[in-house]
Order: sequence, then structure tokens, then C-alpha cells
Amino acid sequence: MSKRLYGGLDNEFWAAKPLIGMVHLMPLPGSARDAENTLEVVIERAISDAKSLEAGGADAIMIENFFDAPFVKEDSPPHAIASMTRAVLAVRNVVNLPLGVNVLRNDSFSAIAIAHVCGAQFVRVNVWVGAAVTDQGVIEGAARKAILYRKELGADVAIFADIFVKHATQLASGSLEDAAKDAVLRGLADGLSVSGTTTGASTPPTTWTSIPTRSVSRVRYCTGTSSAGPFVGRCETCPRRRSRPACPGGKTGPRTSAVVSCGLRSAGAPGLSVTPSSSSFSPGPARQ
Repeated sequence: MSKRLYGGLDNEFWAAKPLIGMVHLMPLPGSARDAENTLEVVIERAISDAKSLEAGGADAIMIENFFDAPFVKEDSPPHAIASMTRAVLAVRNVVNLPLGVNVLRNDSFSAIAIAHVCGAQFVRVNVWVGAAVTDQGVIEGAARKAILYRKELGADVAIFADIFVKHATQLASGSLEDAAKDAVLRGLADGLSVSGTTTGASTPPTTWTSIPTRSVSRVRYCTGTSSAGPFVGRCETCPRRRSRPACPGGKTGPRTSAVVSCGLRSAGAPGLSVTPSSSSFSPGPARQ
């Protein structure tokens, strides 16, 4: 039986090894780092970042509440969900790219709901199967309830699941290959995200060799952090010949795309050179 392609992310999209740019929202109203910015300011910054990403050649955009740390484990407060919904809808209205949503730290329900009502194509869930010890405590996998919730809503939203997510230690021992197989074959993830140990840390190219293609065939992989250099120049290996990063780690695998970050230069992390002029917000060394 063929696997359904949720979110309309078809083979043509993945064949180009797409670059997914991150829009890291400024602290949302009511968060621990809320600097009394109005939601309008947060949304304006998100729109500016998204436009810069699209103009720079990104193939898709993912939006997350990166600067809301310290995060809740799963059940985000209503005001955060409402704020993210407004931000995602505002970005949806100004760019013509596939959109994704990640509600940190592991709020799969809110991410799926926001994506569904805003017309986004995918979500990212940090702890999908198993359990991880994080800076929020122990977080258990969200696969069963998230898959059932997507079915309940009838949401055409793809789910990208992290395996061995950053800023966390797996509670049980096991290989990356085993985690990948569990996420796809038992957790029914549509795609896998593998990152470095922290936000902005490169994904080692050897990571991909530890997940043999035969283990999880017909599933897409993303490097879930800034695995490449600055967003400048042209990559001759990319079919679309747009301005893209050089392709060390993230472009070596046959089905691998790269995720890079926008608006992080003030925090010292690698990311896009098309950082918008509005990126004056400097929250210190924040990390997801």
C-alpha cells in the first residue's frame, strides 16, 4: 500500500532537496522573555523574516516560538496558541511557499491545529517516539495522540519527527537507525529530522550513513539545524540553481534537505545572510 503524501509535499518538492528556512518568532506576549512588545511588532518581524527567506531562495518556511524559552512541555497556554496562529496566518498571506509549524517544546496538538486552520503544509514534533530528558524534564513521544488528532481533524498536514532531538538525551539506549525505524514504521511519521546537539550546531554528515536507506524506505529526511554555510552564492548540485548554502552535511544524502535559521545572527548562531534589517532583537544566548 502506497504511503499518503500529506501536505501536498510531492516527489518534485523533495527531488530539489529543499531548503527550509526558519522564522523564529520574537517572545510572544505572556512568555517568560516577553519584553512588552506588542503582538503586532512580533508579527511584523515574522513577515519581514519570511519575505527575506522567500527572496533569498528558500523552498519552504517553518515558524516556531523559538524565543519563548523556557518552554512548556506540551500544553501551551491559550494566549501562546492564539498568538502563533495570528503569526502563521500573517506569514501565509505574504509568501507563496509551503509553511510549517513547530510549537515548542513538544505541543503536537497545537502545531497540527494551527497548521490546519492556517493552511500550512507540515509540522515538526521534537519527541515523537520513546522518551527524552530535556531542559523541560522528561518528555514522552507524541506519535499516537498526534496521528489520531490529525485524523480527527482531517488535517492535510505532514509530520516531520525528530529522532535524537537536540538539547536532549534519550532515556533509553539504542541506535539512530532503530529510532528512525520506530518513528516511521511504528510512529507513522511522514519525514524525519536529525540535527546536531544544539541549535545552530551542524548535523555531522556521518549521521546519515548510520540510517541505511533500506531501514526506512520512501521517507524523507531533513537536517534539523543549520548544517550548511551562509545563504550566499549558488550551489551547482541543486536542481533549481538558486542562491543556496554550500552543501557539506545537509546535501550529501539522496533524500536530504537542509533547515537553516533566520534572525539568529544576533545570538551568534549560523544562519542566513539575508537576515532582515529588522533583526535588532537580541535576547542573549537563547537555545531551543
